[in-house]
Amino acid sequence: MTTAAIIGGGAFGTAMACAARRAGLQVRLWAREPEVADAINRGQDNPFFLAGVPLEPGIAATSSLTEAVAAADFILLAVPAQFLRGVAMAMAQAVPPGLPVVSCSKGIERGSCALMPEVIAEALPQARVAVLAGPSFAKEVATGLATGVTLASSSRPLAGELAQALTSSRFRVYTSDDPVSATIGGAFKNVLAIACGIAIARNMGENVRGLLIARGLHEMACIARAKGGHPVNLLGLAGSGDVTLTCMGTQSRNTTFGIAIGEGRSPKDVLAERKVVTEGVHSAQSISELGSRLGVKVPIAQSVHQIVNEGAAVDATFARLLAQPAGPELADLV
Repeated sequence: MTTAAIIGGGAFGTAMACAARRAGLQVRLWAREPEVADAINRGQDNPFFLAGVPLEPGIAATSSLTEAVAAADFILLAVPAQFLRGVAMAMAQAVPPGLPVVSCSKGIERGSCALMPEVIAEALPQARVAVLAGPSFAKEVATGLATGVTLASSSRPLAGELAQALTSSRFRVYTSDDPVSATIGGAFKNVLAIACGIAIARNMGENVRGLLIARGLHEMACIARAKGGHPVNLLGLAGSGDVTLTCMGTQSRNTTFGIAIGEGRSPKDVLAERKVVTEGVHSAQSISELGSRLGVKVPIAQSVHQIVNEGAAVDATFARLLAQPAGPELADLV
């Protein structure tokens, strides 16, 4: 593998282009906005979505999907989760049989409740599907700070080949044969981050954040098992690693969104001010509905969904959440 196509000119797609270049790959990056592609080609930076971060030299950007995908050895799909299906379908004719397509999108599709690998399999049935997930703030990946992620595929050889292609001294890629758990971990952590942000703003204390994280991981594991994943894999980078990063720091757009909601601002107003997608808002609804379909209780996800999508009162909703009966801690998983 020598050439990677990065589909998505946002912060994370641009960061992954940098990581791929450091691994010695030729990189073509597709950006929906021609001005983003032009800026990257002119000045080797992305002032629209990753301002102030110098990019690795040699990244070629384009606003043509066909041009980006042509002759690529694999594709990294780094578009917002709710747009992934449309983008994948738009490039379907350019994807040859057997080409690896890796989801970097951390979300669950609204309406269908489909996981990202399921969306790719439907839109690109000729592709070999994998998932990239783990604790990876875009700016830190782009600047070359040490990062570890999980590359998950039901095909162990494919996961190993992709991991080898992307690994460098500062970007460590571990492998997993459980794309279901990796996908759910990447989506669910954004919902937990919103809950933790609300708790921060409401001065609920550090203990509550520990409670939300632990019980959120439990909800995540129950969903993963119901979807055919292996909950033990959520102990790794795509589960506890990503949850820790996103919920304990304030760089996360989902945490800062939760803080804004906890301060009394309306979700609609906060989202209107942002040009980047806050995936946890969509995933809260999808995970709540998926839990209902699977018969899995996800009270934290449901509470976040009620607050950010249905206008429920923050204090009353959290009071109900924290008043639930405790019971045996891991009864649903043993």
